[in-house]
Amino acid sequence: METLLAFLVLIGVLVWFHEFGHFLFAKIFGVRVEVFSIGFGPVLVRKRWGETEYRLSAVPLGGFVKLYGEEEKVEDPRAFSSKKNWQKILIAFAGPLFNFLLAILVFSFIYAVGRPTPSYVLEKPVVGQIAEKSPAQKLGLQAGDIIVEINGNKVSTWKDVENAVLNSILKKDWNVVVLRGDQKLLLSGKVELSKAGSFGAEPYIKPVIGNVLPKSPADQVGIKEGDEILEVNGKSISSWYDAVKNIRDTKGDVVKLKLRRGTQVLEKVVVPIKDKKTGIPILGISPRIQIVSVKEPVDKAFLEGFEKTKNLTLLSLKAIWGLATGGISVKTLGGPIAIAQLAGESAQQGIIAFLGMMAFISVQLAVFNLIPLPVLDGGLILLFLIESLRGKPLSQKFKENWQRVGFAIIIALSALVILNDIVRLITGNGI
Repeated sequence: METLLAFLVLIGVLVWFHEFGHFLFAKIFGVRVEVFSIGFGPVLVRKRWGETEYRLSAVPLGGFVKLYGEEEKVEDPRAFSSKKNWQKILIAFAGPLFNFLLAILVFSFIYAVGRPTPSYVLEKPVVGQIAEKSPAQKLGLQAGDIIVEINGNKVSTWKDVENAVLNSILKKDWNVVVLRGDQKLLLSGKVELSKAGSFGAEPYIKPVIGNVLPKSPADQVGIKEGDEILEVNGKSISSWYDAVKNIRDTKGDVVKLKLRRGTQVLEKVVVPIKDKKTGIPILGISPRIQIVSVKEPVDKAFLEGFEKTKNLTLLSLKAIWGLATGGISVKTLGGPIAIAQLAGESAQQGIIAFLGMMAFISVQLAVFNLIPLPVLDGGLILLFLIESLRGKPLSQKFKENWQRVGFAIIIALSALVILNDIVRLITGNGI
């Protein structure tokens, strides 16, 4: 129920902002708005104010604004068809524009009020672990390396690393500069981050226990929060990843831990249990990660909100290009089920996480609607641009065929993402 409610709030806000953009610009240019609808299909609630009927409809997967004279030529100064092409373009562009504005405002708000952030994000990018078969491993990164530069982008924190990796999502030729001991090394190679899913370099985390699950094997033998793991079965431990690896290597056998608690050194013998889903032996402990609240002055928060929206927009465009050229798999596409899951998960994490997800989806919605496909805002803009270049309107037959092609593409795309959602829900993987 919480997931459904979060999804409805998320979609409702995003659609309202999008359609309000069209509505406002239509009003600015003197176009009569006949219908403002949130949702499609059967009308649940309708109310007329002035010349516009406002609706709430049963299918909450979008919305629309119906403009007078939008579907046929009408000789009336208040008809959409009577307006100049540049005005029509601005009315069509206003929907995505308002989604961009929503993202900027929400991100700015998050940066201004403070967002919970793991402290390591702001620290020097010391590598704690390299994932197997990851791009980072293929490039030759090792635990203990300090990342200095990624594809020409200087980095000094893990936040910088995340941004540099995102900016390089479609690159195939990578160059990473690291400090290894007293040596500065250039690591180069061909990797495809878009297919791997992640870079694979994880930040260093101290082997200090942050949480012990009640009634877990660790809890039953008296392991406490704040204990530092020194050894696992006689092997020295330097990071949390070392501890995890050595515990898993036991394959469920007895684990002998040497711990430091204050000035004491303790030894504990634990019999792990196996995770029901993965079969991996676990003790019921997690690392201590300090969470800090990072606040920015209002002016800087706005600039960061704008920068975040810009980066996400560029990343989305790169992803669309990757999908079009085959560089990114359709398995990465998500539909309403995936969005609902993300909305529910973010809502459980708190209002800041939920707002961050809303801003992220708002950018995706804006970029998607600007794709020059029939039915989408980008397709309308393309038509009006062509008419401006021709100096005369396109034929009604061409426009009708254009719409039919658009509906066919959108229906096929919708079917694909929903099928992908279902397969991912059942198997954990996309098609």
